[in-house]
Amino acid sequence: MIRSRTKRWYCWPAVTCAVLCFLTNQPVAAAPADRPNVVIILIDDLGWSDVGSYGSRFHETPNIDRLAADGMRFTDGYAASPVCSPTRAALMTGKYPARLKLTDYLVGRRTRPDSPILPAPYRHELPVEEVTIADALKPLGYSSAHIGKWHLGGPPFTPENQGFDVNIGGSASGMPTSFFWPQWGDNPPIVGHFEGEYLPDRLADEAVRFIEAHRDRPFFLYLAHYAVHIPLEAKKEMIRKYREKPKPPGGQDNPIYAAMIESVDQSVGRVVDTLARLGLDNRTVVIFTSDNGGLAVGERPNTPATCSAPLRAGKGYLYEGGIRVPFIAKWPGVTKPGTTCRVPVHVVDLFPTILEVAGGADNARRNGPIDGESIVPLLTGRGELQRDALYWHYPHFSNQRGRPGGAVRVGDLKLIERYEDGTVELYDLARDISERHDLTLEMPDTARALRDRLHAWRCSLDANMPVPNPNYATAGMAAAP
Repeated sequence: MIRSRTKRWYCWPAVTCAVLCFLTNQPVAAAPADRPNVVIILIDDLGWSDVGSYGSRFHETPNIDRLAADGMRFTDGYAASPVCSPTRAALMTGKYPARLKLTDYLVGRRTRPDSPILPAPYRHELPVEEVTIADALKPLGYSSAHIGKWHLGGPPFTPENQGFDVNIGGSASGMPTSFFWPQWGDNPPIVGHFEGEYLPDRLADEAVRFIEAHRDRPFFLYLAHYAVHIPLEAKKEMIRKYREKPKPPGGQDNPIYAAMIESVDQSVGRVVDTLARLGLDNRTVVIFTSDNGGLAVGERPNTPATCSAPLRAGKGYLYEGGIRVPFIAKWPGVTKPGTTCRVPVHVVDLFPTILEVAGGADNARRNGPIDGESIVPLLTGRGELQRDALYWHYPHFSNQRGRPGGAVRVGDLKLIERYEDGTVELYDLARDISERHDLTLEMPDTARALRDRLHAWRCSLDANMPVPNPNYATAGMAAAP
């Protein structure tokens, strides 16, 4: 077992109080007071340093920052992939994308003729046979709503066939035609509009309506914003505000993107304020995170959208800028307000965590092995996590020019392997969060051991791998001078 040379992962003490009595898996709904409500707010393409509580000096996120002040802020929270769909599938099931064979955004087909490999084949939908969080909560008496971006397949793989009672806006689409009505048309498919309606506001409206309608029974709300993904579009008055705002050094200075973040932040405030207004906040767990890092590489007009500094790269890359994301959990009466936790956590952990919080931990095992670990011990301050490694597998070419590869983190050490040639990079994240000093030559034995461990993990999951490019030799000769 390989341990970091730096000090072990740790979590600042959280309040220790009685946790819910965890019930056995019975198909009988408990009284509403016996089970807390659960709200997951997932933002699309929000970078780790895009939020005020994570260091942004340009974007204004008072409601997200208030959520962090009232709960636990994880400094080392991770998405399951540097692109969106794999993380969404992992969140829903508690399984690594490599186990699901759903390893790229849907439907990505990017190739590189100058590469010796072609991207791995992969699933183009989340199978209905997979048990989602909504499926597992249903026997416990929960009503579930998906509001916003799904991007895990069209019919019959949409949320209403994956355990959700309500689906508003969830389809196969990964981005709206526009964030304004009527330009967005039926993408996403939401009925009833008014001229100039802004999509983040509409999704917040729907979330509030669902909460109000289900105040008397336990509910699970999955609010998955399409923002702050491209196309970069925001309200004119907000854009004007950020254009006039002084730009701090460091790179975050896109006024359209900043305005989109503020609108998303306002939606977070509306959800949290609605819970308080209805007297539900003290029995509602709220989790906030992002599906991958921020768009720090130019892809469309008005991009790059952000700067990931101090992290390296951004969306589409296995460097920290592509996979480390804001990760906040508020569990009133359990997590101590203002807690900062430095234990690495991962989106696959949400499935078993929510099931344990809801008193149905046995339901997490209904669909075979899962890869996540409940972070309830961290939230309660009553224990530590058992695992000592996290893994990533992205056998594809990203739209942001990222290359196929995999990664493993053990302690503070992180190894990245490039699938095209098998080369590796090794970083000590505690001392080098920007991943600038490759330790491979200084620590060859450690690099070799971590690479072997990554290979063993992939083999254990029968991970989908890239295939040889039969045209590589021809393409190489054509490119030669």
